[in-house]
Amino acid sequence: MTGMVYLVGAGPGDYRLITLKAVECLKQADVVVYDRLADPRILHWAPDTAEFIYVGKASSQHTMRQPDINQLLVDKAKEGKTVVRLKGGDPFVFGRGGEEAILLDANHIPFEEVPGITSAIAVPAYAGIPVTHRAVATSFAVITGHEDPTKGGSQMHWDKLATGVDTLVFLMGIAHLPQITEQLIKNGRPADTPAAVIRWGTKPEQEVLETTVGTAAEDVEKAGLQPPAIFIVGDVCKLRPQLHWFDRLSQRPLFGKRVLVTRARAQASRLTTALENLGASVQEVPAITFAAPDDNYAALNAAIGHLQDYHWLIFTSANGVKAFFTRLNGQGKDTRALGYARVAAIGSSTAQTLTQYGITADLVPQEYRAEGILEAFKGQLPPHAKILLPRAQEAREVLPEGLRALGATVDVAPAYKTVAAEADGVALATALQNGDIDLVTFTSSSTVKNLVKILGSAAPLQHTTTACIGPVTAGTACSLGIEPNIVAEEYTIAGLVEAVKSKI
Repeated sequence: MTGMVYLVGAGPGDYRLITLKAVECLKQADVVVYDRLADPRILHWAPDTAEFIYVGKASSQHTMRQPDINQLLVDKAKEGKTVVRLKGGDPFVFGRGGEEAILLDANHIPFEEVPGITSAIAVPAYAGIPVTHRAVATSFAVITGHEDPTKGGSQMHWDKLATGVDTLVFLMGIAHLPQITEQLIKNGRPADTPAAVIRWGTKPEQEVLETTVGTAAEDVEKAGLQPPAIFIVGDVCKLRPQLHWFDRLSQRPLFGKRVLVTRARAQASRLTTALENLGASVQEVPAITFAAPDDNYAALNAAIGHLQDYHWLIFTSANGVKAFFTRLNGQGKDTRALGYARVAAIGSSTAQTLTQYGITADLVPQEYRAEGILEAFKGQLPPHAKILLPRAQEAREVLPEGLRALGATVDVAPAYKTVAAEADGVALATALQNGDIDLVTFTSSSTVKNLVKILGSAAPLQHTTTACIGPVTAGTACSLGIEPNIVAEEYTIAGLVEAVKSKI
């Protein structure tokens, strides 16, 4: 059975500019063949079980030749797989998607082209430069900057392009900027025509150099601008002082800060979104992932079998809540099985997760940690209280020991365990040591321990600003030789973000 190939545009840089159709395709992919993407988080929409094949190209460095990429798509589709060919921008705007589609058609393989937002329009827009504007520009052209204009047999019609189109957008043209500007002036474009060079467009690290056709090459060299960048020419560039809306976002407190989020991938989005809304450039490198406990849920399953015996269930994380109800439902039961048992949540996030299962927490302590629960339980427990504590396999013993000291019988049931996620520790350590990351966030003790494990030691973190969600996480960091710079006063994601906002 022949598979299906989707030629998908990933957009110009900001991963949030990807289309809904592109996300739908990624979610059903068996194979993802991708280029050097501006933001690798786009890949997170594909299933973990998918095969990921990198075929990216950077300048003259090609991981795989284009004919080989074309054939790869054919071969994978003939295996009956759903293939997503993921490209930055739009597949048919200098993405060579047409070449891929022609070979697919020749092999009778069904395919769809899923357009992406091209950098030719989006990047100027983020710089406050519309490619068309009434009474200023009624036409625009998108031109490859890869072709050397001075080579023999050029396909460029410079005599027509230079003056026949109002706005010119050159993609990937920094390397040939001296030749491009020379040809424009030679063919009639005035040297004083406004122009701009935009690097890393649509991303927090976006840079915009305002220049002219005559001085662009020299100005770029002086500024040290490197690819990826586009070159835009035309009077629309004069509109930038009025329309540079993205630059105004630089007033946000974390604008331009490069933040590493170490939370598990499934949980990272809320923290990432909050930081990005404050202007940060976020890199997600999950230090942990979740797995079944070593006893394969034996203790938890047994406890669920006699829930009617418990006076209290205490949840110390949202993960514990989700794991508990997954096992409960797996036994054909629902919340009615809790009977008269009361429910406590360690904090507001855990309590909020409980509401997804129709449970309102009977107790949420003022201080969101084990010590806070113990303080709240003083005078609350009935004689000979029996308590179920579904939690992480590795956790502090403060809570169960404290509850037993209050006269309760406590069953600790591992609901999940955290394990180190896979990551390129060498590359990450290098980025930290080179100052390429301004802030590292830790949302649990396990994120600290496992990031250190990934890095090989705590040394790369000792000269980087670190932020911890609370004193327990901070204590773990200190025990590993990391002195936290920021510790949230409210032990929640919102509290962590607020602490970072006020102190960085």
